[in-house]
Parts: sequence; structure tokens; C-alpha cells
Amino acid sequence: MEIENKITDMERTELDSTMSKRFVWAVAYGSSIGWGAFILPGDWLLSSGTLGSTLGITIGGILMLIIAVAYGGLTTRFPVSGGEFAFSYVGFGKYVSFIASWFLALGYISVVALNASAFSLLFKFILPDFLEIGYLYTIAGWDVYIMEVILSSLVLILFAFISIKSSGLSGNLQFIFALFMAIVVTILFAWSFFSGEFQLTNAKPLFNSDNGIWTSIILIVAIAPWMYVGFDNIPQAAEEFNFSPDKTFKLIVFGIVASIVTYVLMILVTSWVYPDEQTMGGALWVTGSVVQSSMGGIGMTMLALAISFGVFTGLNGFYMSSSRLLFALGRAKFIPSVFMKVGKSKTPYVAILFVMAVCLLAPWLGRTALSWIVDMSSTGVSIAFLITSLVAVRFFRVKDNYNLLYVIFGVLGAIISLAFLVLLLYPGSPASLSAPSYWALAAWTVLGLLFFLFQFKRLNALTKEELDYLILNEEE
Repeated sequence: MEIENKITDMERTELDSTMSKRFVWAVAYGSSIGWGAFILPGDWLLSSGTLGSTLGITIGGILMLIIAVAYGGLTTRFPVSGGEFAFSYVGFGKYVSFIASWFLALGYISVVALNASAFSLLFKFILPDFLEIGYLYTIAGWDVYIMEVILSSLVLILFAFISIKSSGLSGNLQFIFALFMAIVVTILFAWSFFSGEFQLTNAKPLFNSDNGIWTSIILIVAIAPWMYVGFDNIPQAAEEFNFSPDKTFKLIVFGIVASIVTYVLMILVTSWVYPDEQTMGGALWVTGSVVQSSMGGIGMTMLALAISFGVFTGLNGFYMSSSRLLFALGRAKFIPSVFMKVGKSKTPYVAILFVMAVCLLAPWLGRTALSWIVDMSSTGVSIAFLITSLVAVRFFRVKDNYNLLYVIFGVLGAIISLAFLVLLLYPGSPASLSAPSYWALAAWTVLGLLFFLFQFKRLNALTKEELDYLILNEEE
């Protein structure tokens, strides 16, 4: 009775249920696509060829769908903020849960920072003279200008404000941006058949001759956790759904499939319009050079808007997921309780401002230094994928929750996630992290340890019943 009274007296801040199905789909699709589908096809074609890139992206998407089965099943059972935080707590307790959540937060925050820098890259291509004002210094070969810092910072501040204002506003904008991206990609793909020197034979080489077929495909598959990170944003906001969480998996599937199609179509547009797109002066941005040369100002304007909206959906989606994750951690006393504070609009404004503050440091580091952090964001996401898959195996094999399908897909998801980690962390792997990325990973680990030690006494004093209530909203 004493425990029950104590639980009843505890503060458990909750978020409003304002997120519609179309918003949730737009989060999965818009966050996964971001800017990558429009800026990176040239890099992928160079490293893997047309067919190698296409197969790598498609295989990577299918692997994500396998992992997503566990997310769908667990979100249905535990529709609370925090996603993997709640899942890992159910499966392996508070300590493993903290580890999984901390590394996932790294992945999410890194993507927010990268999206802001990608917006500056777009301007660097379209209006180079505008951004190259006020030279500050050079970091790792990248010249940092004050105008570039200001532009990236303004974008970060704007979307922090939108995220704080209301989840309804954020959701409506996310859907509009995502829908516009899909329409532009469809138009550019159809237009590519009638522009430039279009021929199917222009798609050669199908694979990178130096790397070979296998390596060409693996180089793309290895970055699938980064390419498709976004579908797992959905469970982070499950507490705010205004519909049944049973529909989660279908929305994730629609989001991932739409992402696969978008990536592939933009690769084909970049590949088959000219015999050798790499010779078009596109060292900074191959896809931009191809579209500008073949479709003129109108095509370039459409592409620029699509990238802008891709950046916006990435910022919007990952501001949401990272802040909800931090909110859930703060509510459960895993990190300082200030992170669970919400404003009049019922959004976790302290968590949002924290993400903004961390990301505002990024523009000052230069794009090369930032890429060291982003390169290993896949590691954090893959750790969360692995633990969530293992949770599904453990949770759905017991008698009361038994579901053979979820167990099988959980095992497959764990194997796939482990393979991603080996590709990223094994020094001999073609996709292994660079030395600076390892140092950045170590720094984040130390920071997490400090947070954990600061909260350890308070966290350790909480009983299982209290944690079940704070994390899962369950009372015994």
C-alpha cells in the first residue's frame, strides 16, 4: 500500500495526443530521405555504380523492414514516449536501457546538425559568393565562413521554435514538405526521359570496376542505418498518437518503401541523363550539375526546393525524436528532471532547446569535422536496433505474450544489426569508421558516463514499480 501511494504521488508529465497518421507517415518518410537522396547520388554512383547503388539501397531498405517488425510489435504494446528507451527497459532493465538510449540520442542529434550544414551546402552550390563572406579559419581542410555559420544557425533556431510552438504545427508542415518532395522526385524522374542525352546505356558502369560487385553493394548496404534512420522516430512519439498504435507497423512500411523508391529514382535521374555525369563539373554536387545542365533553371529550382524541404523534414523529424527521447529519460530520472518540463503547448521545450544548443556548436566546426561525428551516428542507431530486436525475442517468446512471428523477425533483426556493427567497427571493413569518428564516439561515451554517475544515486533509489510507472505508465 505504501508503494502504491508513493507511485500515485509521483509526478508523471504526459504529452498531448495530437499526432495524426499522415504526420506519422511524413515523419518516417521525410526523416529517412532528408537531403541525402538529392545530394549523395553522385557519390554513390562513383563508389558503387548504378546497379550497385540501386541494389545496395534496396537491400538496405529490406533489411530495415525486417528490423521494423520488432518496432511495430513493441510500439503496439508500449505506446509511450521514448521508443527504444522503453523497449530496452522492458527487455533488459534500466542500465542497458540507458546505454541504448544514450547512443541513440547521439545518432538523432548528429542528424539534426548535419541537416543544418546540408542547407548551407545547397547555398554554397547556388550562391557561392554569398556564403564565402567573413572567413574565420580552416578545420580539417574546410574553410569556415561567418555567413555559413549564421545561415545554419538560423535554420536550427527556426525549427526549434516550430517544434516548441506545437506538435500540430510541426506535423502539418512535415506532411506538406514530405508530399512536395515526393511530387518533385516523380516529376524529375519523368522529365529525365526527355532531357539531356538520355539513354539506358548511360547508366554504365553498373558496378565500380575497382571495387567489384560485392564491395560495390556492401558499401551502400553498410550505411542503411543512417539512410533509413527516421522510421524509428515513430515509436519516440507513440504517446502523442491520436490513433490506435496497432497501425504503427503499416505506417513504418509505407515510409520505408517510399524512401527506397525516392533514393532509387534520384540515382537513375543522376545516372542516365549523360554518358559521364562525373565530368560535368559536379565535384561539389553531381546531381545538381546534371539537373541544371539538362533541365535548366526550372529543374534546378525544383531540386533546390526539394532539398530545402528534405532538410526541413529531417530537422523537424529529428528535433521531435531526440527531444521525446530526452523527455522520456528525464521523466524517468535517468538524466536531470528538467528535461521533462513542458510548456503551454505541451511540448518538451527544455529538451528541444538542449538539442538546439548542442547543434549550434556544429556550424563552427566545419563540414569535415562534423562528418566525423555523423559517420559514426550509424553506430548509435545500430546499437539501438540490436537491443530492440533482442527485446522482441525476449518479450514475445514468453507464454503471456507469445508470438512466433515477432520472435523470428527479432532474431533476424538482431543478426542484421550485429552485421551492421561489424561493418562499422571492424577495422578491416570497407565501411569502418575513421579514427576521428572513434574519438568522437569515445567523447560521447564519457559524457554519457558523467550523466549516469550524476544521476546514479537517484536512479538507484527508484523501485521497479516506480520505474514501470514513470517509463511505461503501468501501475501494479
